[in-house]
Formats: sequence, C-alpha cells, structure tokens
Amino acid sequence: MIKNSYHLNTKLTGLIGHPIKHTYSPFIHNISFELKKLDYIYLPFDIPIASLKTALKGMVALGLKGFNVTIPHKENILQHLNNVSDEASIIGAVNTVVNDLGKLTGYNTDVNGVYETLLPYKDEIINNEVSVVGAGGAARAVIYTLIRFFKPSKIFLVNRTEQRAEALKNYFYDKMKYDSFKTQELFPPDLVDVFKNSKLIINATSIGMYPESDDTITTLSNSFGKDQIVFDLVYNPPKTQLLKIAASQGATILDGLKMLVNQAAKSFELWTGEEMPTDRVQKSLQLYIQD
Repeated sequence: MIKNSYHLNTKLTGLIGHPIKHTYSPFIHNISFELKKLDYIYLPFDIPIASLKTALKGMVALGLKGFNVTIPHKENILQHLNNVSDEASIIGAVNTVVNDLGKLTGYNTDVNGVYETLLPYKDEIINNEVSVVGAGGAARAVIYTLIRFFKPSKIFLVNRTEQRAEALKNYFYDKMKYDSFKTQELFPPDLVDVFKNSKLIINATSIGMYPESDDTITTLSNSFGKDQIVFDLVYNPPKTQLLKIAASQGATILDGLKMLVNQAAKSFELWTGEEMPTDRVQKSLQLYIQD
C-alpha cells in the first residue's frame, strides 16, 4: 500500500495529458518512491490542449522536479521548453520534462520503454519487415528506436490518413537517412497482406484504450500468424482486442505494461538520480491491476 503522508519538503513530480483517467503512472512512481524511501510524490494533471502553456508556468511556479507528458501534448510541448535532448529533438516528441530552477528540459524515455520491451526479440527483428500503426508522438519514438537499434529491412507506416504517414516517412528520411519505408492507409482489405509480411506489428495509437476497449486496429484474424510478434503500446487494458486476436492465431504478444514501467524507470532516474526497482514495480502493478 502506498502511504499518504507528505510534508513541506516533499518533492513534487507528475503527469500532464488529456484525458488521463486511464493512467497507471501515479501508482508506478509512488510505489517506486516508497520502495526507495524517497520523499517524492507523483500527481496527475488533466491539461487540455489550449491550457498547455499556462500549465507549464504553473509547474514551474509549484516547483515540480519534473513531469511526464502524454497524449495530446508530446509534440506541441517542444515549443515551450528551454532545452530538448538530442534524442527527443530527432524524434520530435517529448514525454519527460526535468525542471532545473525554472529551466525545462525535455527528454524522450519512450525510447527506453520500446527498446527494453523488444530487446529479447532483437535477432528476430533485424533484417525483417515491421509494421507501425500510428503517426503521432508514440509512433515517432517507436520508429526512432527501430531504426537506431533493430535495423529492420523495411518499415510499413500505417495510418488513418496516408498523408500523415508520408509526412512521417519524409521526416525520418531527413533526420536519420532511413529510406526503407512504405506507407499504407489503415483499414483497407490489403492491410492483411501488409501485416502478414511483417515479423513485428506495433500499435502506436490509442485505439483499444479504456474506455473504448472493444476497438481494435483490425478485426481480421488472418492478418496474424504464429511466427509474428505483435506489440500493443496500449496498457489499459493490458490484453487489448488486438492482442487477443493475434494470440488466437499463435502470435507472440507483448502488452504495453512493460514499456510503461521501463519508460517510467528512465524518467524516475532523470528526476531522482536513482534506479527504479523495475521488477518489484512490475509485480506490484500486476497485483494492482488484478484488484
């Protein structure tokens, strides 16, 4: 159980996004602070798009040590920061901010989350085709991580509008000189062929997230096979409709919880200088969700 005893010296951290009712981040960070006996607290702040700039001034005024950034602010926040890490600058999205005496520096720890989740499958991914669904901030972190660490032979960018996928393809060609892209509009029948030819399929959208848990990027079970890896960044619910369909066809499935904990671990380190006890946090999170 997380204690609720705080005092004037307690250091504040938190999360900004909209909506954020689905988030497990307060549990992850607060249990981590307790396990490490650190005098910190992590709070969620529901911030609409129009209030972002004002909210950041509030974060500074309140003296937060740092905060996480989620949908829909990951890209828009860059223009309001004093500094941005090289990695976050290339990606074009920030999910973690450190406040140093009023100077805000942005980082992208989603890279750490994606990397740690996919690392056991690195040999299977290298030189194989991969499909990434989405064209937002999370997709940018996924694509960056794949290009830098996993060297797929081709990345299919799948999005509701092919125009945004094309823009993302051009963006990463300019930033990283990776030219093995193909774009695809989401939902047409030939999406089955795109997925079938992919060793790894990653959902980097919020489709299927609570409370719209019945939604999925595809209902076509013949899109998947037993030799595939299907990774859904959605973590609430942990087993999305997409993962259920893929598992029914024998695919290896990866939920968003491990990524969530591993990206949180990097944020935790940036704010506190300490390592998060990820194994204990993961087990605690599983128990929390089951309750």
